[in-house]
Amino acid sequence: MNEIKHIVFDIGQVLLHWNPEVPYRLLIPDEVERQWFLSEVCNPAWNREQDRGREWVDAEDLLVADYPDYADLIRAYRRDWMMMLTHRIEGSIAVLEGLVAAGHDVTMLTNWHQDTFVEARGVHTFLDSTRGVTVSGEVKLIKPDSAIYQLHAKTFDLDPAQTLFFDDSSNNVQGAKDQGWQAELYTTPEQLRTDIQRYGFLI
Repeated sequence: MNEIKHIVFDIGQVLLHWNPEVPYRLLIPDEVERQWFLSEVCNPAWNREQDRGREWVDAEDLLVADYPDYADLIRAYRRDWMMMLTHRIEGSIAVLEGLVAAGHDVTMLTNWHQDTFVEARGVHTFLDSTRGVTVSGEVKLIKPDSAIYQLHAKTFDLDPAQTLFFDDSSNNVQGAKDQGWQAELYTTPEQLRTDIQRYGFLI
């Protein structure tokens, strides 16, 4: 195992919990209809293109054209987006902040729309605590595309073999490994701390 000199964190579901269902529990009280809406209308594939940088107004107009009766609910996805950030994952943030405080090189790599990331950054100051972050919407690339890992490594001058990445998606973890990074699947803050210590970091 190569010595680790760089630690890279995903953000969503690792440091901040995100759940698109939260605002719609109020907007669509019926669970069956709500699940239909979030799986067929404002579904993950549609939202993924915003993470790739598609503008929200274009994304909304695309769906409204197909589902005009749901226009208000479609536009609520962006309007109420901050409600979807339900809470900080404090145990994971403590690990990140401990690594930074100990002088280790830490960055973040996230699939996130550029505008909503700015909003989150204004609320959650720890997002500015590392050396930097690559936001998929800003660079118009998305995990697990190989190009975003290559760009992150180039931007922050990382040696892939000495880089350790944590992500909650197995596809994204494999994408990092395919680029020569060391990577671990995030499951819980406790497992994150165990993994960090296994790589020789004392925090």
